[in-house]
Amino acid sequence: MSEQPNDASHERSGAAVRGDRFSGGPARGFLSSLAADQRIFEADIAVDRAHVVMLTEQGIIDGEAASEILTALEAIAVEGHDGLPDGEDVHEAIESAVIERVGPEGGKMHTARSRNDEVAACLRYRLREDLLESVSATLALREALAGVAREHTDTVMPGFTHLQPAQPTTVAHWALSYERAIARDTERLVAAYDRTNCSPLGGAAFAGTPFPIDRERTAELLGFGGVVENSMDAAASRDFLLESTAALAGVATHLSGLAEDLIIFANKEYVDLSDAYSSTSSIMPQKKNPDTLELVRATAGTASAGLDGLLTTLKGLPRAYNIDLQRATGHAWSTIDAVTEATGVAAGALASAAWNEQLLADAAGDGFTTATAVADRLAMHGLPFRTAHAILAEAAQQGGTVDAIEAAAENVLDEPLDTYLSPDELHALLDPAHSVETRDSLGGPAPAAVAEQLDTTADAIDDDHGALERRRAALEQAHESLTEVVHSHV
Repeated sequence: MSEQPNDASHERSGAAVRGDRFSGGPARGFLSSLAADQRIFEADIAVDRAHVVMLTEQGIIDGEAASEILTALEAIAVEGHDGLPDGEDVHEAIESAVIERVGPEGGKMHTARSRNDEVAACLRYRLREDLLESVSATLALREALAGVAREHTDTVMPGFTHLQPAQPTTVAHWALSYERAIARDTERLVAAYDRTNCSPLGGAAFAGTPFPIDRERTAELLGFGGVVENSMDAAASRDFLLESTAALAGVATHLSGLAEDLIIFANKEYVDLSDAYSSTSSIMPQKKNPDTLELVRATAGTASAGLDGLLTTLKGLPRAYNIDLQRATGHAWSTIDAVTEATGVAAGALASAAWNEQLLADAAGDGFTTATAVADRLAMHGLPFRTAHAILAEAAQQGGTVDAIEAAAENVLDEPLDTYLSPDELHALLDPAHSVETRDSLGGPAPAAVAEQLDTTADAIDDDHGALERRRAALEQAHESLTEVVHSHV
């Protein structure tokens, strides 16, 4: 490999790619994304390697030039992002670094491509790894929720609507309600991964190339599941960022609700959060604050801002490439980082929390939460539900006692309550645990119904773990294969 002297500052500034005409000026710093591009440095090295291998296999560049370029890329990879010359972006800086080491022949690495398809490939390459980390985080949270449900299938608690006591339920039923919601988030993230995992490389600036490239080959080398066929779409589209960010915003919304519930439950002493996920006041030593969960709750704001920023940046762009897209990517990165971290924190806080079973049981009947159970049973015995509802509504106004229910029934029906409901049956229905046991419809809170849900949940989590591992294995295999092919050309 021929070494070229570093005798001109314009080479260290990336001008070996742009040329002297665009090598400086007061706006260069404003245009540069080099610092932010550190995240996709390794992706760019992989994309460069795959592209050079394909060019060689297709006879577009000769083996000697390819060997020198691939050797230079290896050295650049070892030095890392911090070793790059200044440049407009990481792609320009890497190419300039290759040309510094190889000489003009290094410029052949950019044959039959543009930075437009190159950057799109790098973004997809890196984002798919981040998406898999997010999927893994949702699985950990779902396992934590399922663990709480298994432990507390019989733990009766008050259920709320509008934050008002509504009906008795169980901790298990509450936990599984979030597990099912997060499961759908997992599905959306996996779907976003699959649509991200397509190669735009070879689309060039937007109008393709006259060189006899093999787009399927570079896709294979990089572990992509296919190609983005239309070359203009390949360079211009960022809907993979949009879909991923939207899916993550959905996760954040569910996390916010989960965190809010746990914060309220901690306030009522229904649950005791671990010290590892709490903090104290700087002035009030008795305080135990759910600070981590409050930050989890706030992550919805980060995700919403990311999604809105991305939508606004992409709105109204003319087709093909516009450098506005440079500012779009950061919205996706900030969202995926914040949401993935918050998901892990929520899982840890939930798994380490202790539930106050006795206090929950005592509170389960507060606010006459069993009124609906009595109304339902009256309807089962032949009363129109609205008539039964009227009886229990009147009884609630009088305190919801047995005497109040009997008096309301006499008033509404003009006949005694025991015409429809025996005293023993009434007393049983007023017990929150018994009320829960009767609600055994599909998906209900009764222990038998929850056991079925736990079986379904366990199967779904196993299936999603399998889907995650298959995708990870495919990426790892592609990485190993690319490394072997590169070494065969050096």
